[in-house]
Amino acid sequence: MKTAIVQHEIRERDVEWTLQHIAGLMDEQQGADLYVLSEMFATGFMAEGAEDKAERVFAWMKEQAQRRNAAIAGSVAVSVKSEEWSVKSEERGERLLRNRLYFVRPDGSYEYYDKRHLFSYAGEQETYAAGERRVVTEWRGVRFLLQVCYDLRFPVFSRNHDDYDAMIYVANWPQKRREVWQTLLKARALENQCFVIGVNIVGNEYVGDSVIHDAYGHTIAQCTPGKTETAAAELDMNELQRFREKFPVLRDRD
Repeated sequence: MKTAIVQHEIRERDVEWTLQHIAGLMDEQQGADLYVLSEMFATGFMAEGAEDKAERVFAWMKEQAQRRNAAIAGSVAVSVKSEEWSVKSEERGERLLRNRLYFVRPDGSYEYYDKRHLFSYAGEQETYAAGERRVVTEWRGVRFLLQVCYDLRFPVFSRNHDDYDAMIYVANWPQKRREVWQTLLKARALENQCFVIGVNIVGNEYVGDSVIHDAYGHTIAQCTPGKTETAAAELDMNELQRFREKFPVLRDRD
């Protein structure tokens, strides 16, 4: 499966520019089966009013998936339905949101995962509601575990129970903690014997470091730090299966 990672800039106040910008970058990787974008790829993380753009952004994802005959993955801020609001938020008259990672297919079908681990250091929990489901979705013979940014720090939640082949991490991960991003992405690949796809943004305090690792921890695709660009790699399922059979680490998992 050809998987493309799109490392891009976001103009928080110009969603249409950002979407057009990303579409142009995707054109550089014609024929990909999957395009992975960043966390809050159209608006930026915790941008004011981001949820008001959710319908437009989701429609764009469907359009792009159909046009390219490929799946598109990226996260969007969506409003929580009223019945899901907490009593506390209702009393304060506030809307809670979900940081929702959509995985959209060409036929319009989709799966989504709501970010489980909210970044309390930045107060994400004050605006967003935590997800409750661990989500694995299948596309063209590959099973993907969907994860968002801060989830990367919690290996128990993402443990491979022999139910996925690749992990997707979309993020807004700052440069000052880039070594953590780089180290943990590789660790998740090694400990779970899977491909790991990590996509981060560039601009301001972000340098990207978007990458794809194979189950050996080898880097098979990467974007230049600080640069807007794309990269792609083939996810070789036959090689992954051979490695798992030859070195069956997952059978000894806790």
